[in-house]
Amino acid sequence: DDLHAVLHVVHAVAGHALLLLGFFAGPPRCGAAARLQWVDSGGARSAPSKPDMITAQTPSPQPDAPLPPVRWQQLWREAIRDPAQLLDLLGLPELAAPVSATAAAQFALRVPHGFVARMRHGDPDDPLLRQVLPLDDEDRPVPGFGLDAVGDLAARGGAGVLHKYEGRALLVATGSCAVHCRYCFRRHFPYGEETAAAGQWRESLDYLAADPSITEVLLSGGDPLSLSTAKLAEFTDGLARLPHVRRLRLHTRLPVVLPERVDAELLAWLSRLPQKVVVVIHANHANEIDAPVAAAVAALRGTGALVLNQAVLLRGVNDSVAALADLSERLFEAGVLPYYLHLLDRVAGSAHFEVPADEARQLHEALSAGLPGYLVPRLVREVAGAPAKLPV
Repeated sequence: DDLHAVLHVVHAVAGHALLLLGFFAGPPRCGAAARLQWVDSGGARSAPSKPDMITAQTPSPQPDAPLPPVRWQQLWREAIRDPAQLLDLLGLPELAAPVSATAAAQFALRVPHGFVARMRHGDPDDPLLRQVLPLDDEDRPVPGFGLDAVGDLAARGGAGVLHKYEGRALLVATGSCAVHCRYCFRRHFPYGEETAAAGQWRESLDYLAADPSITEVLLSGGDPLSLSTAKLAEFTDGLARLPHVRRLRLHTRLPVVLPERVDAELLAWLSRLPQKVVVVIHANHANEIDAPVAAAVAALRGTGALVLNQAVLLRGVNDSVAALADLSERLFEAGVLPYYLHLLDRVAGSAHFEVPADEARQLHEALSAGLPGYLVPRLVREVAGAPAKLPV
């Protein structure tokens, strides 16, 4: 389990080529649990660097045996990181001109192939593409847009704990994400200094234990599901010793952009948690929700978790009544309740996504007039130092 956790972090950060191909069927012999093989940059498998440990009864080789199914970690590693490659795949080489090399260097492009497959080929205005493509607009300084848009740094409790609201504490579990959204309000966050998962979660668990008023813990990031399930279980095993924590909330985009992450191991972990579990996914446009995403949501709900969605109101993505209504309808069909519609957090590099508050209110009022109340998310903004999300 420790090896899994380390390798997942290494893969996410550095793109190293070590791949866990799978486990032997049945109980391991002589302590051997997994087989390591090297893969080159193109994903081709080569021979193992060492033979498997010799057991009392060595099985005969099976060169034609089928390979294990592709794991989510491999799909993560194969994500597109080159803007030119992304545009070529979409038949949009002409969009290379407004792509910013500076923005891509400061906050790299990262998008899984499965998410790209939901983008419209040949459409320069595709709402999913707009969320991930680094543009020259990010390089223009705009007054009122800064590095810490929501006051995270002032709310630090140490060891990746952010304590802003009464009764709730948020843990920045990791800085890794499967997709890099250009409007991300933590794109400048000092993850190297503030990561709750460091040190087997000890400092963050100590902080939670010292404050019995904390009844709900939020795992955020980055994306907490970018960690291995073993690493997540390491945290919840410690959390189970804190009876005052009654709810666990996971804020994650992975079920949307990489639904393969919702695997049997993750579901088994969720099913055995003693706390009430809320999973808050993040989708901004109806086109993000396809059959695999709906299946992942159904599996999450099957564990007993409540699944909600929070979206961000983004210029050129979902800034119309029709787009917002389609999103709510598609979410509900997939078993997800719309929870929040956020105004853009004013982080440096994201000003081109902003929809003014007055326009947002008009859109929300029109949405409320056309949908039942349970399909209308709350329109809110986060203000640094405020005791809660503020209605707009």
